[in-house]
Amino acid sequence: MQISKLADLTCQEKHTWMQRLIDRAYILGEQGEVPVAAVVLNNKGHCIGHGRNTRNKNFDPLGHAELVAIHQASLIKSDWRFNDCTLIVTLEPCQMCAGALVQARMGKVIFGTKDLKRGGLGGTIDLSLHKSAHHKMIVEGGVLENQAKKQLQSWFKDQRLKINQD
Repeated sequence: MQISKLADLTCQEKHTWMQRLIDRAYILGEQGEVPVAAVVLNNKGHCIGHGRNTRNKNFDPLGHAELVAIHQASLIKSDWRFNDCTLIVTLEPCQMCAGALVQARMGKVIFGTKDLKRGGLGGTIDLSLHKSAHHKMIVEGGVLENQAKKQLQSWFKDQRLKINQD
């Protein structure tokens, strides 16, 4: 049995990837999508999949950044198993995405800010620790947390203001 090795990302590399995602998410927010972006990195730290929220654009409840990134990475990798991969995302994955990450056997998940309403990796429930999880996924939150949190709070505040003006 071969043991998968994850990319050993430095703190600076994590911050660089997260800043790229936050910058990309800003553009999404300008386009009317919830500003969340994600990447899947292979065991060498190279991007093999990237995603952004597309729920509003495509009228798709499954259009979450994590799912889009995983789908793209599975096509590039020609596999559905991601034991040796890392997903980085600006917001803690929801319960649906956390379940998909468990099913995909993602090796590591790094996120910016917690989701205290729908978070599936510690915000409300931690599916990575559930007895049904058939592998051990490493979860690391809080990378550029304040930036990610402020971005989302500001976007939702702007959306509420637009609704109240109509």
